[in-house]
Amino acid sequence: MGPKSIRILAASIILSAGLFLSQGLIGQSALAQTQPAGTQSKVLVGNVNTSSDVPIFIADKKGYFKAEGLDVELISFSTAAKMIAPMGAGQLDVGSGTVSAGLYNAYSRKIGIHIVADKGSARPGYNFSQLLVRKDLIDSGRYKSFKDLKGMKIAIAARGTGNAATLNAALKAGGLTFKDVDTIDLGFPDHLVAYQNKAIEAGVTNEPTATLAVRAGLAVKVEGNDSLFANHQTAVLLYSDKFSKERPEVARKFMRAYIRAARDYNDALLDGRIAGKGAEEVIATLIQYTDIKDAALYRDTVPSACNPDGRVDLASLDSDLAFFKEEKLIEQADIKASDLVDHTFADQAVAELGPYKPK
Repeated sequence: MGPKSIRILAASIILSAGLFLSQGLIGQSALAQTQPAGTQSKVLVGNVNTSSDVPIFIADKKGYFKAEGLDVELISFSTAAKMIAPMGAGQLDVGSGTVSAGLYNAYSRKIGIHIVADKGSARPGYNFSQLLVRKDLIDSGRYKSFKDLKGMKIAIAARGTGNAATLNAALKAGGLTFKDVDTIDLGFPDHLVAYQNKAIEAGVTNEPTATLAVRAGLAVKVEGNDSLFANHQTAVLLYSDKFSKERPEVARKFMRAYIRAARDYNDALLDGRIAGKGAEEVIATLIQYTDIKDAALYRDTVPSACNPDGRVDLASLDSDLAFFKEEKLIEQADIKASDLVDHTFADQAVAELGPYKPK
């Protein structure tokens, strides 16, 4: 079953990070199907149709959810932020997206959500989010190292995100701060146009836009990217508390299917590309479930990593949270990344499936 978009009736809540959360209700037709005929359990899963959603797509495509007796409905959202309010209200079981200041603030406001597994992270050789600088600035010598970012107009996804934390690490490496540059919040596909129109001079750009910009000769992935974060936790799988506490057995089944799919994805990774065992099947799945239909592009881009045992990198989350606090984007001063993390379901899935063994 492919992704299915439904209407969200929204009344916005503004988080201090400047993110807007859709407060509305998921369509009544979807909610009415809480338990389909037979023994299958309905699970409503939010996604943003990006390549880091690939474990969810694989589990759906290969029938892992159905094998667990789950009837999973994939619901498209324009941003991960818009999933949070429906999850807090128990109208969405599973969500996914980037770790942001808004996520921590939602938790502080007693919106019932927890991080339960890795969904996308940067690892050595799999740094899918990189600092790019316009090629003409490289060619002219205007940019040579991180310190030359001073005074530049730089695109990021949003101020209170891990994407901004990547820029912060680059600035610190060059002896700079956010005050030394002019940042602009811009969706990744728009980075390409901005490079082309010279509306920006640099950007922390995710794949596949980064590869498209390099292919077109518009920008260059600068040296030193891999040193910014050895391991950067950028995207996570979320459970609503209503789902995990009121239907724990269903939540365990979902995680078991998810971990199986994450392991298939890891088998398909080789030398910083989707080029290992089952790679073509993974690429075909991405083409089916996302808006990008170019198989060659998937072969060329640097994919995200995903822990085959599900655990997230707490040290990375702590680092980003410290940055959000420095930027005064966090409402609860004593909140810790570990407050949001619950590895119970992932650990149980691994105990049942056994440790990951690459094929």
